[in-house]
Amino acid sequence: MSGYYDEKDLDDWGKLKALAPEQMQKFNEYHRAALIDGKLSKKQKTLIALATAHALRCPYCIDTYTDECLEQGITKEEMMEAVHAVAMVSAGATLTHSLLMKKFIKKKEIKG
Repeated sequence: MSGYYDEKDLDDWGKLKALAPEQMQKFNEYHRAALIDGKLSKKQKTLIALATAHALRCPYCIDTYTDECLEQGITKEEMMEAVHAVAMVSAGATLTHSLLMKKFIKKKEIKG
C-alpha cells in the first residue's frame, strides 16, 4: 500500500494509548466486548465490521477486519457479498438524497 495510508502505521496503534490512556483502554475494552459472541456470533460481527470499514472507507480497518474475517473462517466470497450489501445501502442513500434535490428544484421553480 502506498500513499497517505501506510499499513506500517498499524504497528503504532498501541502507542496511541500514551496520548489518552484512559480513553484508549475504554475503547479497547469496548472493541473486545462488541465482537464477542452474543445474539450474533463473533463471525457475523466481524463480517459486519468489515463491511462497515468499507462504508467508512478506512483502509486500516479494512486491513484489520480482512485478517479477522480470514481467522474466523469467512471466505473471500462471503466478504465480497458483505461489501456488495454495504455498497447497495450506500447507493440507496445517495439516491434517496435526490429527493432533496427535487425539493430544491421545485422551490426554485416557484420562486423563478
